[in-house]
Amino acid sequence: MSELVPFDYVILRAAPRIQRGEFINVGAVLYCRGLDFLGAAWDVDPDRLKALDPAVDVDVVCASLEHIRAICAGDPAVGPAASTGIGERFRWLAAPRSTVVHPGPIHSGLTNDPAADLDRLLDSFVR
Repeated sequence: MSELVPFDYVILRAAPRIQRGEFINVGAVLYCRGLDFLGAAWDVDPDRLKALDPAVDVDVVCASLEHIRAICAGDPAVGPAASTGIGERFRWLAAPRSTVVHPGPIHSGLTNDPAADLDRLLDSFVR
């Protein structure tokens, strides 16, 4: 077993009508400086999302989540945020915002396999 190193993560929330303060967890972003890892994963249940707002455009929510995943991957096609270092990208993605998809508070943990822990976060908080 490899040595455990710290990581930080945020749970991504979808709030179709942000003014109501209602949201569902739809994804996660995990940053592990010690293993040079930044990743995002998501899993949207359209029925759960539409329970909050029947008029929500699920495709727009999914496109926002794909944009977040592309920033994590450093894809230059998604804009200047993707061209920064992974620590700066995580801080940018974790910053509070008033959008349909926004991050929750930053939490920490220990890992030796950040990709597996990202999947575990989805199982624990999203699925």
